[in-house]
Order: sequence, then structure tokens, then C-alpha cells
Amino acid sequence: MNVKVNDMVVVVAGDDRGQRGKVLSVDHEKRKVLVEGVNRVYKHVRRSQKNPQGGRLSKEMPISVANVMLICPQTNEPTRVGVRYLEDGSKERYSKKSGASMGVISPPRSVYAKKS
Repeated sequence: MNVKVNDMVVVVAGDDRGQRGKVLSVDHEKRKVLVEGVNRVYKHVRRSQKNPQGGRLSKEMPISVANVMLICPQTNEPTRVGVRYLEDGSKERYSKKSGASMGVISPPRSVYAKKS
């Protein structure tokens, strides 16, 4: 899964199609992401010490990672994401549309370094 916390994504399927938001959390086991302002539901809460008013709280629910696409930082459009190795052997995510780097995801490893 190539989605990380604080990435900007756009929803490509479902009721919230077309909405953009920041990823708040990622659940790798269930392959779901929590996106800010997307897939909101009402949670009915009883009065308590923690919530003295009670009533309906609006909160985000997780959405499948297959229903979101990362936004390229260079073109500001949805893009697929690939992984490539750099010359020093570190691994990075990159935009398939523009080729722009989206950040390093693993430290340099000599096994993957380019031989010169």
C-alpha cells in the first residue's frame, strides 16, 4: 500500500466521489484509510461526563484504499504511484503521470545501489 499519513488524496468511487482530503490514519491489515472530511456518519452519543450535551456527533469512517488516488505534488492531479530505487539504493515513491518524487520510503541499502 503506497498511501501514508498526511498524503493528499482524491476519492474516485462512492458517495464522496471527487472530494479531496488529507489522510489521517492508515490501517494496513484491513487496507483502509481515514480521510479528513470524507465518509462522514452520525454517531449518536448518550450524555456523560465526557460529553455533557449528548446528541449526534459527525465523524469520519474508514474508506477502502482502492477508492482513493494520491494527488501528484507537481501537477496537483490524481495519479498512480510507483516505487523505484535511487542510485544510492534508497527506495522512493514517484508519480507515474509526471515522474515527480513523492518522498523516500526506505533508507539506502548497498544491495540495491547502482554499481559504477
